[in-house]
Amino acid sequence: MFAEVGFYEPWWMQILKSIAIFFVVFNIVPLALLADRKVLGRFQHRYGPTRVGPFGLLQAIADIGKLVFKAQFRPAGANGWLFAIAPVISMMTAAATIAILPFSDVVDIFGTKTGLYGVDPSIGILFAFAFGGISFYGLMLGGWASGSKYSFLGSMRAAAQLISYEVAQGLSIIGVIMMASSLSLTEIVHWQESNFWMVGPQFVGFLIFLVAGFAETNRPPFDLPEADAELVGGYNTEYGGGRFAAFFAAEYLNMVVVSGLIVTLFFGGWDIPFWDQPNWIEPFVVIAKMCAFIFFFIWVRATLPRLRYDQLMSFGWKILLPLATLNALVTAILVVVLD
Repeated sequence: MFAEVGFYEPWWMQILKSIAIFFVVFNIVPLALLADRKVLGRFQHRYGPTRVGPFGLLQAIADIGKLVFKAQFRPAGANGWLFAIAPVISMMTAAATIAILPFSDVVDIFGTKTGLYGVDPSIGILFAFAFGGISFYGLMLGGWASGSKYSFLGSMRAAAQLISYEVAQGLSIIGVIMMASSLSLTEIVHWQESNFWMVGPQFVGFLIFLVAGFAETNRPPFDLPEADAELVGGYNTEYGGGRFAAFFAAEYLNMVVVSGLIVTLFFGGWDIPFWDQPNWIEPFVVIAKMCAFIFFFIWVRATLPRLRYDQLMSFGWKILLPLATLNALVTAILVVVLD
């Protein structure tokens, strides 16, 4: 990895970066939760949390603390080992995907060259999809190991939904990969710096990736695996305390991950057109763009009702998948003709 870009990163810097990534990851969840409640409150003509801490800023910390310190329990008919490991899988796969998001190019820290990302494998985007596929097992095991019919139905819905929309989501970025001629997320950002943001020529791919992202994160209007009116609570019905908090945190982390991938793949990452910004400002540019999409996720949740399950599946297979295939085909033709 580092030989390709012409520098070597010492082991102590990699350890510091790992600590920083986990520190950021475990602080993102309460911030995203607080933003969700505050913004939803404004959309619904109410204030949201106001009591705990100044302006209610500590409400999310209080909610997470309440869940973490609750006594753990599980149903008598549950598979104990699988029941316990399911939320861990969901949490760790979401955190691992954040590690590949590039927040800046190579910078000088304490006289040492380092990249402001956890890792930058040459197949970075495949790395993200691989962990997204593993996270599917967390939802499946959580519902199946609970020994509850409602949880099992929720996990089956999650399986069908994730498989359906991952296909379209994967096809939607093929155009980006062909234009940038790379699977590395940092190389894709460099291409956009030298040319133009991918959202222009790949606008159809962007829309497909965005819609599939809602389905991948189980956010409304695609929150069928957690449909409370039909399944009580879905795959996490039998969970409580810290294990429920882990599922909850994974959902918000996935929202952050999808926002980061959209920014990196389609909106130039740390790039600001027509301005050669200094390195120190690049992470703040990425975070600002991600916050804009997190706000959009919350806006959609406050606006659109939940789809029926048959509508969800029909939309994925009959509309998104053909569109994503057609977009990849047209891009391939244009890349060959214009090259």
